[in-house]
Amino acid sequence: MGLLYGFDSYYIMLVLPAILFALYAQSRVKGTFNKYSQYRNMQGYTGAQIARSILDSQGLSDVRVENVDGHLTDHYDPKSKVVRLSQSVYGSTSVAAIGVAAHETGHAVQHQVSYAPLAFRNSLVPVANIGSQAAIPLAILGLIMRIEPLINFGIVLFSAVVAFQLITLPVEFNASSRALEILETKRILTREELQPTKKVLNAAALTYVAAAAVGIANLLRLVLLSGRRRN
Repeated sequence: MGLLYGFDSYYIMLVLPAILFALYAQSRVKGTFNKYSQYRNMQGYTGAQIARSILDSQGLSDVRVENVDGHLTDHYDPKSKVVRLSQSVYGSTSVAAIGVAAHETGHAVQHQVSYAPLAFRNSLVPVANIGSQAAIPLAILGLIMRIEPLINFGIVLFSAVVAFQLITLPVEFNASSRALEILETKRILTREELQPTKKVLNAAALTYVAAAAVGIANLLRLVLLSGRRRN
C-alpha cells in the first residue's frame, strides 16, 4: 500500500495506536489532577508557598516563583531561573497542586546540581524544535518525490526529536522522585496525602511515556516507508 495524502498502512498499524495511547494519558492526567484537586492538604499550604519553601531549603533563593496563565502549564525555565505555576496550582491548597509545584522545583534542583540527563536534553532543544516542525513533512516530501537525501535528512531530524523525548523520561521521573522525597522528609505532606500526590505525578509521567511512544512510532514509520521506496 503506498502513500495516500500522507497516510499509509504503517500509520494505521503504528502511529494511530500510539496517538490513542497519548489521548488516554492526557485524559488520565486531567482526571487524576481534577480528582485530587478536591483534597486540601492538612497544613493549608498553597502550591506557590511549597515551591518557595522547597527552593529556599535547597539553597535556591535566587529562583523565582511566578504565576502563569493556563491549566497545567507549569514548568521550570532554566534560562530565567523561574518556576512558573499555573493558576490551578499557584494558589491552590490541594495535594494535587502541591505535587505539581514540588515536581517543578525538582527541575530547579536538577539544574543546580547539573543533572546530566537534563543537560543533555537542553542541548537537544534547538534541533528538536526544528525537527518537530520540519522532519516529517521533509521526509514525506522526499518519499513522494523519490529524493533519498531529503528522506534521510528528515529521518535524522526526527531521530533528534525522539532522542529528546526519550531523555525526557529520566528527567521527569527524577524530578518527581526528588519532589516526593522532599515532601516526605520535610513532612510537608502526611503519608496519607503522599499517596494521591504520587498518583497525580505518575499520571503526569504517563503523558511523557505516551509522547515518546508516538515519536518512536512515527520514526519507525518513516524508516519502513524509506525501506519500501528503496526496494
